[in-house]
Amino acid sequence: MRIVVLVSGTGSNLQAVIDAVEAGSLPLEIAAVGADRPGTLGVERSAAAGLETFVVNFKDYATRGDWDAALLETVAAYKPDYVVSSGFMRIVAPSFIDAFEGRYVNTHPALLPSFPGAHGVRDAMTYGVKVTGCTVHFADAGVDTGPIIAQTPVAILPNDTEETLHERIKVAERELLIEVLNDLARA
Repeated sequence: MRIVVLVSGTGSNLQAVIDAVEAGSLPLEIAAVGADRPGTLGVERSAAAGLETFVVNFKDYATRGDWDAALLETVAAYKPDYVVSSGFMRIVAPSFIDAFEGRYVNTHPALLPSFPGAHGVRDAMTYGVKVTGCTVHFADAGVDTGPIIAQTPVAILPNDTEETLHERIKVAERELLIEVLNDLARA
């Protein structure tokens, strides 16, 4: 199974995937890692691991449509079985979703359908829930919608801050992503 991973930030989930592949516990090939802006730690981690990387810099395109087309063309060139959005903070165009329908996997730091969007951890805490968690799902044209593949609950502790809770969710998210990718690779 070949994957392309899309990141916008540090790539901590990506690093867990890289480590699992290198350890032989995740039977897949990371064809490439891409970002929407230069200078991301996720791309730096990937390059250090000897992986092919690319940047389709959002700011380099005159229109959103031009960027969408360039991202689709770049990712499709790697012929991935799955595309993994792991901390990729851009909503992709419907044409991208259509091209990878049922093969575009997204991670989210909340138990969807609750608390979609960029601030899932903060929103869960503000709402006052006692349990949140993480979700891995097939992305569709909505924001953090699409068929849920798997979820892991994470308790909100009395002394949690947004940062401490998010760190615990990230640990669960890494484990869940590896589990889901293993299942997809073996299917």
